[in-house]
Amino acid sequence: MKRCVTSLALMFLLSSIALSADNPQIGTWKLNETKSKLAAGSTKNHTVIYTVAGDNTKVAVDGTDGSGKSVHSEWTGKFDGKSYPVTGDPTSDSRSYKQINTRTLTFIAKLGTKVTLSGRVVVSMDGKTRTVTTTATDSKGKKSTSTAVYDKQ
Repeated sequence: MKRCVTSLALMFLLSSIALSADNPQIGTWKLNETKSKLAAGSTKNHTVIYTVAGDNTKVAVDGTDGSGKSVHSEWTGKFDGKSYPVTGDPTSDSRSYKQINTRTLTFIAKLGTKVTLSGRVVVSMDGKTRTVTTTATDSKGKKSTSTAVYDKQ
């Protein structure tokens, strides 16, 4: 019995490693403010961490909002275009990611049924940077566009 449990745990670990090797999004990404063009008053996501969570992906985000207050949000789901819950984000309660190709994702964040953020995430061919282009819509309907560049840690 003990050997079976150990074997299953080892298989899970190896499959998680294989999944992360196939997915260039997996890892810790730090915002490169010098290369980024963020809209005035927008949230700065300083650190974004993608991890394998079973057959899902977990995305944890730490940053500061437009007033400088610390923010932390988490999302766990699949890159299948379906909405999954977000916790800790006052501007959204669900997010969906859709994988376009190995290095590109699109996403939509919603608060209730209203889209508050949409964008595209592209990892560079060398896997060292990712560029996130977003369009946000605030509670008054004002739109803003940002481009955030992240370096892999």
